[in-house]
Amino acid sequence: MFDTLADFRLPPRPGVGYKPQHYSDILGNPGAVGWLEIHAENYMGDGGRPRAQLRHLSERFPISVHGVGLSIGGEGPLDRDHLARLKTLCDWLQPASFSEHLAWSTHDVGFLNDLLPLPYTALTLDRICQHIDQVQDALGRRMLLENPSSYLAFASSEFSEPEFLRLIAQQTGCGLLLDVNNVFVSATNLNLDPYAYIDQFPLAAVSEIHLGGHADDHDETGAPLLIDSHGCPVADPVWTLLDYVLGAAGSKPLLIEWDNDVPDWSTLAAEAARASFALERIAA
Repeated sequence: MFDTLADFRLPPRPGVGYKPQHYSDILGNPGAVGWLEIHAENYMGDGGRPRAQLRHLSERFPISVHGVGLSIGGEGPLDRDHLARLKTLCDWLQPASFSEHLAWSTHDVGFLNDLLPLPYTALTLDRICQHIDQVQDALGRRMLLENPSSYLAFASSEFSEPEFLRLIAQQTGCGLLLDVNNVFVSATNLNLDPYAYIDQFPLAAVSEIHLGGHADDHDETGAPLLIDSHGCPVADPVWTLLDYVLGAAGSKPLLIEWDNDVPDWSTLAAEAARASFALERIAA
């Protein structure tokens, strides 16, 4: 159990995933945006314009570091070199939070550029908790773990996803990052009730919420299949589900993710403004 938890300093306001093409717009007209997220792996180099811009932004906005390459659920040991680079970044930036995914992306010595699903078993639980303990000890800070978007379920699973995440948080002291779009995508693909999922989720452990867009498709039987694309506006049913989450959990830092087909700043700022309205309704 990690017991020297760094305080989270993200405000309960909208944030956006930072893209360099928005640098000047963010500084000149941030609108409702109160914080920024970066992907850790984009900033593990030494110096240069990306680091200089990030340093300047960090003087104006709290920064959340979101990892995509640790492979928390991988069968093998964590990559110590990658973890060391992550620690160097966090020591330099002193971010307001750090998060990773409930997923795996490594096999033997290979790295797969994807976030792949896991069976929710006691064996997997033990391995993930060991990896999270290692990350938190190395970084000297608490991390958040994000629920995945799912396209299949494992017959070998012994726990529901909310129960699995609750056990991880209890055993490691980590926090949770609740991606509401991922809940909606997974529920549609696996024929589950997203509201029942939220009712079961350990909301008290949630320190950050994500929203993003998804693509509509169909599987080989013609059934709806949603893809977590991060390449379009947040869908209306996801906004409605967010209202339900905020009603149960209260105001939280709320991120708009848009990583593919990145729009101009006005479009992204409008999504952040809609998130701000959702938070204001809860506050009222």
